[in-house]
Amino acid sequence: MQELIDVTEFFRNIERAYDEHGVNRQKLIDSFRRFQEINPARTEQNNLRRDFEKNSNLDIYQVLKNAQEHPKTKNIKQMD
Repeated sequence: MQELIDVTEFFRNIERAYDEHGVNRQKLIDSFRRFQEINPARTEQNNLRRDFEKNSNLDIYQVLKNAQEHPKTKNIKQMD
């Protein structure tokens, strides 16, 4: 059950990145690492990512790239 909550939190953090206030960078990174622990197979990660992006029209890759490119930024805010 906790794994489902943690995966959901990762996707919620991606959604928060598109909100007006953005998402805390460290929480985003931590939730992504947890997502990878829960789903160690790259194929499964990609399937979940594609399903999420198809349903939400949000880009996980761009959010994570933004977070990596701005290590000193506290909040990550993704523009459409």
